[in-house]
Amino acid sequence: MPRLKSAIKRVKTSERNRLNNLVYKTQIKTITKKVIDLVEKKDEKSATKAASEAFTLIDRAATKKVIHLNNAARKKSRISRWLKKLAPNKP
Repeated sequence: MPRLKSAIKRVKTSERNRLNNLVYKTQIKTITKKVIDLVEKKDEKSATKAASEAFTLIDRAATKKVIHLNNAARKKSRISRWLKKLAPNKP
């Protein structure tokens, strides 16, 4: 356990931030799973809407430094690939 006053404050701050970040991360995981389910059901309209919501959550988390920018880009790219599989090939 920390003994210095500043270290004690830092532990409290870190715990508060960890819980706040956990909210963002669980929201991202939940919406990502929702997109996967909709893609598997071949519901293009709902999947696109859920993907848009996912992109918003991922961008928000990245700007608040909850997740790294590259991590956000990778998650968005993965969702985009799923949506491409869903849409028919257009000339």
